[in-house]
Amino acid sequence: MEARVLKPESYIIENEPYYEAIGSEIELFEAAYANQLPLLLKGPTGCGKTRFIEHMAWRLKRPLLTVSCHDDLTASDLVGRFLISGGETVWVDGPLARAVRHGGICYLDEVVEARKDTTVVIHPLADDRRVLPMEKIGELLEATPAFCLTMSYNPGYQSVLKDLKQSTRQRFVALEFDYPKSALESKIVMNESQIDRPMADNLVKFAQMTRNLKGNGLDEGASTRLLVHAGKLIHTGVKPVTACHSAIAQALTDDPEMLAAIDELSASLF
Repeated sequence: MEARVLKPESYIIENEPYYEAIGSEIELFEAAYANQLPLLLKGPTGCGKTRFIEHMAWRLKRPLLTVSCHDDLTASDLVGRFLISGGETVWVDGPLARAVRHGGICYLDEVVEARKDTTVVIHPLADDRRVLPMEKIGELLEATPAFCLTMSYNPGYQSVLKDLKQSTRQRFVALEFDYPKSALESKIVMNESQIDRPMADNLVKFAQMTRNLKGNGLDEGASTRLLVHAGKLIHTGVKPVTACHSAIAQALTDDPEMLAAIDELSASLF
């Protein structure tokens, strides 16, 4: 039996990801990282949580291993498993074990989507022990000082079935995210989609109108991410009303009446 270990260099972010701070999140992350504290990012969909983690990984020059959590995610998916390769049985580290072994940042995106029996595996890493039990190979993997455990979730989708256990969340330093203020959001949309300021301002106004509909027909309003999508379409020649319908309205709902209402909002601005 042999172990297959992937090179950490594969997960280094070479170029700076564009990110505009909305508060003191960069300083808080750096302080938590220096003190070997795990971090929990809370905020709505598309507000910049993943881009923030990419920016911090670049800033700290650490490998970033991202796991998109889902209902079928198992502990083996995180820790590792035995595989048959070339007639031999080999152990292959999962992304969590790779990050622990090489001092990387492991980012569990939308962690509440994972099964609760799976997330329990992170508990020994998220307290003073900072160890990962690897029962299948009889190894207790100790995290290097450079290792950082981060995870995110959207509190707007909380439910009895999909919420973080107190035994999990109380191990983490929480950073709260929200959509940027209007001027900053316009700046972000301009930078990401290369549209002009008046168009970006109107897209932000449109987003705020849809966010006011949250709980009144919409689960979520338009995210900054969706504004960037619409902006990119507009930049390449798509009419603003069409771009807003395809990139924003259709992404928010399938209800015909709500789609018509959102289209009316965009028509009032464009």
